[in-house]
Amino acid sequence: MGSGVIEFPWWDYRGDWTKNRAPVIEEGTITIHVNGEELATIMATPVEQEQLGLGFLRNEGLIQTMAEVRDVHISDDGCCVEIWLDHAFEVPDRMIITSGCGGGVTFDDPSIGITPLDDPLCISPEQLMGLFDSLQTSDSLYARARGVHTAGLAVEDEILAVAEDVGRHNCIDKLMGQCMLRGIETGGKLLLATGRVSSEMLRKGARMGCPIIASRNSPTSMSVDMAQAWNITLVGYVRRTTLRVYSHPERLQCGANGQV
Repeated sequence: MGSGVIEFPWWDYRGDWTKNRAPVIEEGTITIHVNGEELATIMATPVEQEQLGLGFLRNEGLIQTMAEVRDVHISDDGCCVEIWLDHAFEVPDRMIITSGCGGGVTFDDPSIGITPLDDPLCISPEQLMGLFDSLQTSDSLYARARGVHTAGLAVEDEILAVAEDVGRHNCIDKLMGQCMLRGIETGGKLLLATGRVSSEMLRKGARMGCPIIASRNSPTSMSVDMAQAWNITLVGYVRRTTLRVYSHPERLQCGANGQV
């Protein structure tokens, strides 16, 4: 199994040429099988494959709890995740290629099938910005090689779990799988991300029960429409002192001073 990075030589030009060596984020294909049937092949960083497989099934609505999982096996080369369930499984007929990095996949229309969230979670803008300061640590893949997305599950003053991958949607699946394995309840928590929030990412966060979804990057038009309909607070462009709220700003106390 890899470490998530591979060292390569590179040449740096700053008025003159110098040769260096540095880590580059690793990318490969990971195929998920369920009960012996191939479900999907995903371009991803080949670490935490168990979390990726389990989280993908959960966020696609194909399983609900770890109680359904009988066994998980990762191939020696790390490229295949075999998941065995305690019940019969049929591969969905419909597959949609999403806008995710490398072409993500989903098996349903991302814009339907979610009950609006009524969770009263509330956080100040300053608390949210502070959480992003702690999202990528000094020992992270991002710190070692850049070129990677990060997702985190948090409460108001603490990050509970973090996942990294070249695919921004894969991060959320790995995060969900990690929470399943660790017994962390995702409902009512904040979902933090570094990449663009597209429709399939918004749906994954909604399936996790996260009433606030925030990113350092931008949302898409469909994700904003979905967040408005599903009572999710969608936040973009989170920086050290600024952010933008695209839906349901009341959870960030924006209306307290009459400005929103």
